[in-house]
Amino acid sequence: MEEREPFMKRCIELAQQGAGNVAPNPMVGCVIVYEGKIIGEGFHEKFGEPHAEVNAIKSVSNGALLPYSTLYVNLEPCSHFGKTPPCADLIVEKKIPEVIIGCLDPNPLVAGEGVKKLQGAGCRLQVGVLGNESKGLNKRFITFHEKKRPYIILKWAQTRDGFIAPGDKSRVNISNEFSRTLAHRWRSEEAAIMIGRNTAMYDNPKLSASLWNNHRPWRIVLDRKLRLPTGLNLFDHTSPTIVFTEKEKPPVMNLDFIRVGFENDLLKNILVVLYKKQIQSILVEGGAQLLQSFLNEGLWDEMRIFIAPSFLTVGVPAPKMSGNKISEEDICGDQLIIFENKL
Repeated sequence: MEEREPFMKRCIELAQQGAGNVAPNPMVGCVIVYEGKIIGEGFHEKFGEPHAEVNAIKSVSNGALLPYSTLYVNLEPCSHFGKTPPCADLIVEKKIPEVIIGCLDPNPLVAGEGVKKLQGAGCRLQVGVLGNESKGLNKRFITFHEKKRPYIILKWAQTRDGFIAPGDKSRVNISNEFSRTLAHRWRSEEAAIMIGRNTAMYDNPKLSASLWNNHRPWRIVLDRKLRLPTGLNLFDHTSPTIVFTEKEKPPVMNLDFIRVGFENDLLKNILVVLYKKQIQSILVEGGAQLLQSFLNEGLWDEMRIFIAPSFLTVGVPAPKMSGNKISEEDICGDQLIIFENKL
């Protein structure tokens, strides 16, 4: 029997190439193996376009080998009609006799039905090869379907003495240019960026990924009394934008005003709205009060913190770091620490 893990690792490598382009679909890669050698491979390249299995099967130059091959895929093949036909049906049609799967699909439209369809057609199946790695790759997609909320990443930069801004709230770059470029790459990988009112007011960010690939995620801001000036960059209509507020206000182009109660369960109410809008991940960039609110309620999955080698002495205190530290690295002088929430 051929060793399974190297081929599944290749699926995961292929799948990662779809990052930022396939949401709300998962990232999926697929390889087809005949007598221990890859004869075809593909990945899901863009939402609405063919899935990984379709691209991999099309890439096989000699289709006569498919009935004697093994198909590897990091996520259970779909079994329903969506933007494209079911991949499980194509696998059966091509008479591929063996399918190796990284992890099951938590989407209720699939959720084991792809496996059942393949088993019913007589395919030999193995599920769970590099299972943890496969789940980690699509942690946003899995969290969205299992927890019924977006995957939440908290991100900030702080000084060595624990401040994220000067006391007068003036805008300063705490992290270095390399860290800021990395942060823009992160923006390009998430569905939405969220900030609070003070950050919008004092920093006037565009919340784009202009330092990376100019991808424009959803922009989300909390403005309880609708006091933010309409001339802010957030309201330039270059990206779909949501303002959560207590006030009634009609939408303007791609700028939407959504009423929520600010007194009780504010964050949970917001996450319900984002779930209904199919927003699978949010990068929360501040300010300190909003970040601390997510921390206090345990509503987060990752925390990414840049610690710069500078001092402010006084200023706006950074939120308190917590969770399980999973990595630490140097970014040209800035210290990047990443935590995960095990709850």
